[in-house]
Amino acid sequence: MVSRRFFVISLLLSILSSMLIPPAILGYARRLLTFRSPDTYGGYAIGDDIVDLPLPSLTGLVSVEEALASRRSIREYLPDPLTIVELSQILWASYGVTEFRYGFKTTPSAGATYPLNVYVVVYPRSVVLGNLSYLTEGSYIYIPEAHRLKLVKRGDLSRELYKACLEQEWILRAKAVIVITAIYERTTRRYGDRGVRYVWIEVGHAGQNIYLQATALQLATVAIGAFHDNWVREVIGAPVNEHTLYVMPIAKPAWRHKITREQLASYIGKHRL
Repeated sequence: MVSRRFFVISLLLSILSSMLIPPAILGYARRLLTFRSPDTYGGYAIGDDIVDLPLPSLTGLVSVEEALASRRSIREYLPDPLTIVELSQILWASYGVTEFRYGFKTTPSAGATYPLNVYVVVYPRSVVLGNLSYLTEGSYIYIPEAHRLKLVKRGDLSRELYKACLEQEWILRAKAVIVITAIYERTTRRYGDRGVRYVWIEVGHAGQNIYLQATALQLATVAIGAFHDNWVREVIGAPVNEHTLYVMPIAKPAWRHKITREQLASYIGKHRL
């Protein structure tokens, strides 16, 4: 059944390609023809510039308490690639939709103004797909309502992003890097200058979500604030009205932090003497 479906799709695309149809229309048709529902064939679909991500999980093997106890800023990484499922879950945790009438997200936002945009820079051969191929390298913007990535800038951006982030080695060693930007006007038009503070609070919430979800998935991240703001924005291809606030590399950790309840009790007990 699957092979017959893909044979028909391939045939239709070949026919369209031979009809001298404009590339923009052909690309749109290709995305429609290759679309797969979220519960079919691995749960994601990939077009020319759109990646419909696997549906995020709402349950896990690690409790909130365990994630809090194990969370650390980790800068030493293994060479193993991420999976599309892991990347999907991290992005949903950062700014995904959790309420369907008003579109509330995983991150609280002053007045539900949602000033943030979440980008991810994918490195070459760093995010493996279900068929053992790799997600195309480049920068993508996350579209929460569709749980989708849209390609913004194609190519290997690792060296340029590394330089824009003051040559911090963990940027180069990561497999993907999340960049969070803000459009302050979404919030300040309602709250005035105080809205800037609300935006900063919100990006902190999003960063902690990424930390805890990464910990629960046994992944590594570290919040980075030392970078050239405009240079990073240019690397990812964001518009000039967006302000870069956070950079967070994602990879498999070379080590993990773990404590026991007994260790915690002993430490607290010593400080009660």
